[in-house]
Amino acid sequence: MYTEMFKSFSEQTEKSLAPYVKFNKLFTKNVEELTELQLAAVRAYSDLGLSQLKAVSEVKDIQSLTAFNSQQLETLTKLSKQLIDDSNKFNSVAQSFKTEVEELVADNVKKATPVA
Repeated sequence: MYTEMFKSFSEQTEKSLAPYVKFNKLFTKNVEELTELQLAAVRAYSDLGLSQLKAVSEVKDIQSLTAFNSQQLETLTKLSKQLIDDSNKFNSVAQSFKTEVEELVADNVKKATPVA
């Protein structure tokens, strides 16, 4: 008798907590993806900044200054492209998370709505 009661209670608890478990897994996956993107972005921007510091430290005369200045347009283009790429990646992760959460909510609403 008690075994059946505990089994029934356990099954009901699993069913009622399943949406929370699914949401937590989605949220964790999203945070992990965003963290990886942020770390990659920080690494890329740090590398770019360090390369610029090294380049400016090599300026010793007018010719090297001219070479450094001509390289700046290329660097700004690279930085601009990196910013756009990072923005698109972040947007993609956010859109994916939004879609998955909407699907989860719709599925739970469908399960919770009594069939007429």
